[in-house]
Amino acid sequence: MFGDIGTSPLYALRTTAQVVSDHGTISASEVLGVESLLFWTLMLVVTVKYVILVMRADYNGEGGIIALMSLAQQNAKRKSVKLLLGMIGVIGACLFFGDGIITPAVSVISAIEGIEVSFPAASHLVVPLSIAVLIGLFSIQFHGTGKIGIIFGPVMVLWFLMIGVLGILAILHHPTILLALSPTYAIMFIARHGYLSFLALGSVVLAVTGAEALYADMSHFGRRPIRETWLFFVLPCLALNYFGQGALLISDPATISNPFFLLGPQWLQIPMIIISTIATVIASQACISGGFSLCRQLIQLGYVPRMRIMHTNPTEESQIYLPGLNHSLMVGALLLVIAFRSSEALASAYGIAVTGTFLCTCILAAVVYRDRYKWSAWATITVFGGFFIIDGIFFASNTLKIIEGGWVPVLLAAVLIMMMFTWKKGRSLVLSRQQHDAMPVGTFIARLPHSRSIIRVPGTGVFMTANPEYIPTSLLHNLKHNKVLHDHVILLTVRNVNIPQVAPDQRAEVTEIAPNIYRVMLCYGFMEMPNLPVALAQLQVGDTGFDLPQASYFVSRELLVRAQPSQISRWRMALFLLMTRNATPVTDFLRIPLDRVVELGVRIGI
Repeated sequence: MFGDIGTSPLYALRTTAQVVSDHGTISASEVLGVESLLFWTLMLVVTVKYVILVMRADYNGEGGIIALMSLAQQNAKRKSVKLLLGMIGVIGACLFFGDGIITPAVSVISAIEGIEVSFPAASHLVVPLSIAVLIGLFSIQFHGTGKIGIIFGPVMVLWFLMIGVLGILAILHHPTILLALSPTYAIMFIARHGYLSFLALGSVVLAVTGAEALYADMSHFGRRPIRETWLFFVLPCLALNYFGQGALLISDPATISNPFFLLGPQWLQIPMIIISTIATVIASQACISGGFSLCRQLIQLGYVPRMRIMHTNPTEESQIYLPGLNHSLMVGALLLVIAFRSSEALASAYGIAVTGTFLCTCILAAVVYRDRYKWSAWATITVFGGFFIIDGIFFASNTLKIIEGGWVPVLLAAVLIMMMFTWKKGRSLVLSRQQHDAMPVGTFIARLPHSRSIIRVPGTGVFMTANPEYIPTSLLHNLKHNKVLHDHVILLTVRNVNIPQVAPDQRAEVTEIAPNIYRVMLCYGFMEMPNLPVALAQLQVGDTGFDLPQASYFVSRELLVRAQPSQISRWRMALFLLMTRNATPVTDFLRIPLDRVVELGVRIGI
């Protein structure tokens, strides 16, 4: 959880100091100003905004921007407001995926660059070694975070202790660096350097990458452990290391090439490279696992096509692996390493993804505090307006790096947003068309006793329907072609609700609409994965005659065509069809045994 923000000392101060030095010499006063900016960014953005304020806005214990979006939408009465809040949440989620690609690349390559300190002649090995580490990292994901995470805790404790001790040793040689604890040095730096300080802020924000992960992982650890660990262990170690690097820069400005690795003595540099590489792998692992969870949430909310989801732990529902997403993240990270070839260059692409997510979180948190916690308008504007200005300045500073690499997360987010809203619109059109062509349940039940040509056959038939008020086309097609109806029928609807998890006693709603014909509604939160056989086995449906383990599941296979006139443009229709063809079959997604499935084709024009 602290891996991403905990490995920022590898590149944050170095990148910021180099921005300043590129516009002149970097003296002791400049170092104090940069250090003060770094420290107070950690205090304001991470400690105050996220750890104290945003983490209070949990959704039944769940965190993350999707949970925050759902929380903000709860009290929105107008559809347009809900849509706007949804767009903000989706934009933040798309930027997080950009972060998930850039983090492994920049973290791993920044650790491998440590060999340039001890072995300058081996600098040509940085990119190949980074590629090898990344391939190894993504290749072991199918084992699951439970097995991978066995060594994570001890390694991260060792990492934070190491960087804290190295910082203390450097501070002892130049204790005046602690003057940077005063915000006056940050203010004087901004006042003295003007535009240069604005440029520097684009790199200062690298110190708080991973702040979003603290909020997103709240459900795994709880609010109190995260707050206490940050305040009493992680933050002090980070601050000590940043101040130690600053003290080293004041003592020897030549160490600007890599102040983190030059903090340690010569004999310690190889162990530092090894430990930092492992720590960056852990930081990358946190982003990859977070990407898996976020993608599953978006699937449940209908923004992303169904994808193959593998559960890597038989007892922990949250430990999942998405092969398709994993391969996409790996290819993206490898391309970034090959294209940019250094952590300094990659840092240009990093900032926009991070600050863009900060802005989205700030807006949604303001809405939640105004509606849920009944803050006054003045209090909400003063607190979150202030944070919005801070985040906005960081974001504006990083827009200057769009040409240098900031276009990467912007382009990726734009493509993902286009795909998500195309999928959302396409599915809404499909459901609307199905409803238009479907038969209401009441009409079907009224006609059933008069249909003498229908033969009732033994067994249980489960018919999937998106709208519980209408008879599914699979049932109508089965009657039309086979002229049979099972003795026991379940009209099953799976509904995704805007909460993280549904209580077991609220999972299912069963209604008998005719003798031995039941309407069953199963509800799942956006943090859950449906499992129809298990859910149905737990139901008490009818007194006798239902053989749910041997039930036949009837689903419709949709053949989508563009209607005339159409409600969707040609290019969006082509994109929607592409995503539909590559979506995981509903039977796999709902974990229905394949030997119990009957598919019936239906043509739908949208």
